[in-house]
Formats: sequence, structure tokens, C-alpha cells
Amino acid sequence: MEEIINIPLLFAENTVLETTRLRLRPLRMTDAKDMYEYASDEETTRYVFQQHRNLADTQFAIANYFMAEPLGKYAIEEKKSSKMIGTIDLRVDATYGRGELGYTLNKAYWGQGIMPEAAFALLVLGFDKMKLVSINAYHNLENAKSGRVMEKIGMKKVTEIKSSRLWKGELIDEALYMITAADWQKRTM
Repeated sequence: MEEIINIPLLFAENTVLETTRLRLRPLRMTDAKDMYEYASDEETTRYVFQQHRNLADTQFAIANYFMAEPLGKYAIEEKKSSKMIGTIDLRVDATYGRGELGYTLNKAYWGQGIMPEAAFALLVLGFDKMKLVSINAYHNLENAKSGRVMEKIGMKKVTEIKSSRLWKGELIDEALYMITAADWQKRTM
């Protein structure tokens, strides 16, 4: 008989994850100001979500997306400043044993290895504790920086999908990246 992994329980037991520089934790309404700082920036939000026009948009997103169903969704907090600088989530399809990463980071923190550090913590959770078969991520082909994050954590590009979805009224092309449990076991990170 195969072991049944209780994904919600594992997320509930791992609501806070620590790395060298970061604390991944549940979002709170008190994060609204920090989130609005980057969520109102067109460059930061261009490929991931609609730019927030005001603090109320940010409060709505926190309450309705991050707090309404919090499991697997994390604020990225810089330990040294206690500032919330981004978000990352792992959405799991337990039926097929796979997960999907999504993330956003305040552009003031780009290029410092923060997102790979945060993503690696979720790969540890997904593969070592949840025993997932694979974890994937998508990025708009125009957003090469996101693809570099995926490569840094050991993901490989599987394919490019032309006209894969509508985004802000336009058809966009995306790249699909993936890391399998077998690749994870062979990692050198």
C-alpha cells in the first residue's frame, strides 16, 4: 500500500521556513505597505499581476488571495530588516504529485540571489517532505530574469508555448521549466 502524503498538513506544519537571509511566513495585513511598495511598480508587476493603483488594491489581494487560502503561500521577509520584500507560493496537485512555483520580488532586491534562495526552500519542502514527483514554473518569454531564477534552482526548460494565455488583453508566449524528483536527488546545490 502506497504512503499517503497529507499535503495540507505538511503546509500547516511548515508555515514558516527559514533560510540564511530570509524568513518565509504567512502574509499579514500589516504587510500591505511593504507589498504596495512593489505591487504599485509597473516594472515589478509587468509579468505577474495587475499593478496596484492604491493601498486598498493591496489589502484586497492580501485578504482575498493570501489570507483566504494561506497554505503554500509565503511572504518573503528579509531577516536583517524584517521587511516583507516579496511573495512566493507552491501550488500542489496531490493527485499527480506535482507542484508549481510562482513568485514576485521587490525590484530593489533583484540580482542578489534572494529569489533562488526562497525557491530552494520550497523545493526542499516539496521534494523532501511532500515527496512530489516534479515541480514546474512558467514565465513570460519576455521575462528572461525569471527563467534565470528557475535555472539557478536546477529547473530545466521543457518547452516554449506560443500564444499560451491571455495577459492584459494580449496573447503571450511562455516557457515551461521543470525539475523532477530524480533531478532533485542529483542536485549539486
